Amino acid sequence: MMTIILIVVSICLLILCITYFKLNAFLAFLIVSLLSGLCLGIAPDRLVDTVEKGVGGVMGSLTLIIVLGAMLGKIVAESGAAEIIAEQMVRLMGEKYLQWGLMLTGFVVGIPLFYGVGFVLLVPLIFSISYRYKLPAVYIGLPMLAALSVTHGFIPPHPSPVALVALFHADMGLTLIYGLLIAIPAIVLGGPIFGRSLKNIVPSKESIFRQEDRNDKLEFKRPTIRVSLAVALLPVLLIVFFTLIPYLYHTDDRSFQQALKLIGNPTVVMVIAVIVATYLLGLKLGRSMVTIMTIYEVAVRDIAMILLIIAGSGIFKQVMEDSGVSLLLANALQQLPISPLLSAWLITAVIRGCVGSATVAALTAAGVLLPIVTAGKADPNLMVLAMGAGSLMFSHVNDAGFWLFKEYFGLSVKDTLFSWSIMEAIVSLVGLLAVLLLQLILY
Repeated sequence: MMTIILIVVSICLLILCITYFKLNAFLAFLIVSLLSGLCLGIAPDRLVDTVEKGVGGVMGSLTLIIVLGAMLGKIVAESGAAEIIAEQMVRLMGEKYLQWGLMLTGFVVGIPLFYGVGFVLLVPLIFSISYRYKLPAVYIGLPMLAALSVTHGFIPPHPSPVALVALFHADMGLTLIYGLLIAIPAIVLGGPIFGRSLKNIVPSKESIFRQEDRNDKLEFKRPTIRVSLAVALLPVLLIVFFTLIPYLYHTDDRSFQQALKLIGNPTVVMVIAVIVATYLLGLKLGRSMVTIMTIYEVAVRDIAMILLIIAGSGIFKQVMEDSGVSLLLANALQQLPISPLLSAWLITAVIRGCVGSATVAALTAAGVLLPIVTAGKADPNLMVLAMGAGSLMFSHVNDAGFWLFKEYFGLSVKDTLFSWSIMEAIVSLVGLLAVLLLQLILY
């Protein structure tokens, strides 16, 4: 009981530091994490190792992708490519159905693309449409990000569902089919329908993707719609291509398989995309290499604080893991007299609320829930999806996705809670209800 009280106090202190005392989020994470670690029994000589491990664990997989994505997004915005794509999209879909078009775009892109890559790739497009057509960025952008989030939690080949399929010995094909069925109502309700209530949310500061009305833009050529689409979608197309190759072309050539794994890695794909963008949207249109590098430097400078905040959330997550809190909570919740699917959702959701990471929450809960699946008390495919739904619940100040959304959209913590956090809660709850409905239909 004392441990649970300490967790609640830690989270409340974190929220208080950021919202009431106006402390920088990174410093708040660092201070609260150190205090929590000591109170939860982590030895002082191990606490620094925990901090470093937390930073390395979250930043190791995100830093390069976020930095390269910011560079690509900035050159797409500055060259006018994003504006050209936005014009074509609005012309084809019409302003009335723009939310639905962006939702579909996010869903299609989100299936093969990791969430971090999809986020930084598509956010510049959202803002280009927002500035060009005077539409609220949160109103038109949330449906797309809801789709990205749902695919991240429910649908293979994303890390969490793939790992759970393997752990529970579920059927990848059935899990994918069920996941697609569950994703549709979750995205519709959490995206366009909920998004209608967000028209009045106004950013508290400018987004990093605001395009300046500068005269020097007239000095350069504008890219064609084909080039604009090709550069913007290049990361998506490359990752889809390298994901499908092993299924379309079977070979035992180890060197070929290793080469595919290297080139198809999201970081390498983003490097290729930036190189192509540098030429097609920069050099070919008349910009000098110095001008292009300046654009990239500004992009990286703008996201420096975002990277630190994400690192801070990684520290807090690691303290929760190293102190054994995640496993303790899961063991306590396992004793609840409720349906295995509901129990799986609840355990994963509570851990997600404590550690912030959807993947960590799902995999931590899996170790506790595995005996239930092994004993045949629940369908393994539905258990994967119930936990996927739970991993999207309770997104707040210790979640890296929360801060990505807040900082990129220039929102206050309050507005982020009333938009992003509620959207995540909606897709999580709808996902759970859809899983329970599938259980009734199948059994």
